[in-house]
Amino acid sequence: MSLPDWLEPMKATLTRDRFEGPEWVFERKLDGIRLLAFKRGSKVRLLTRNKLERSDQYPEIAEAVARLPMREAILDGEATGMFGSRGVPNGYHVFDVLWLDGKSVAARPLEERRRLLTALPLSPPLYVVERLDEPRPWERACAEGWEGVVAKRVGSPYEHKRSKHWFKLKCEAGQELVIGGFTDPEGERVGLGALLVGYFEGQDFAFAGKVGTGFDTKLLLGLRAQLDALEQPEPPFTKGTGLPRKGAHWVRPKLVAEVAFMEWTEHGKLRHPRFVRLRDDKPAREVTRESP
Repeated sequence: MSLPDWLEPMKATLTRDRFEGPEWVFERKLDGIRLLAFKRGSKVRLLTRNKLERSDQYPEIAEAVARLPMREAILDGEATGMFGSRGVPNGYHVFDVLWLDGKSVAARPLEERRRLLTALPLSPPLYVVERLDEPRPWERACAEGWEGVVAKRVGSPYEHKRSKHWFKLKCEAGQELVIGGFTDPEGERVGLGALLVGYFEGQDFAFAGKVGTGFDTKLLLGLRAQLDALEQPEPPFTKGTGLPRKGAHWVRPKLVAEVAFMEWTEHGKLRHPRFVRLRDDKPAREVTRESP
């Protein structure tokens, strides 16, 4: 078999449940950029979830993967450090292996893929994602300020879709949302006041609320410059209430923002949202409301 040019990454399903049992193993959920590493000989491609090439942004990771002794491989992991993940070393944190030397291993059980992964001679900046053996691992995650944990079903294959073999248990609610506009700054604020964000629901673009915190001056000015280039005369939102009537600017829904928040209100708005960062590794049109 020849090494494929692309494989759809497996995605975890969001849940509010907290559960344990012998059929589950837990890993730390890292706050970075998801990358699939495709190695063919000395050539390595690092691809995001929407197939964007990122080898030039992470040359030290690409070089480290290229030095691994196998001829071919596809690894799945999270790149951290460039975006300021707290307490996580710069590097590529690998949690699965999909292909080794001419063979797909995606259909093999989770624990067998884990054995293949841990047998690889990974060294910094390459790391194996930590397995959590203590009871109630989500309590450690929240106490130590992690994003959360991922529960993976023992014996399960790697599925190229969103799967209920993997569940993500977050300490704080959050997801990607698409920027559809912004408001004017007030007082001593510069750049913009708040982002107006939403998500796609079928053919509709639903308004989810305003995000007005999580910015510094440099970020506000940088966002304003990017949004000015996307400005359009009419609101892109086709569903939802509460759009501001004054001081609003509308943009084409192209930019994806990662937003943390407390919860969704009964009216479908974000409660206490906070901007985390822009994400270029997910197409805007694929952003929907995540429901546990």
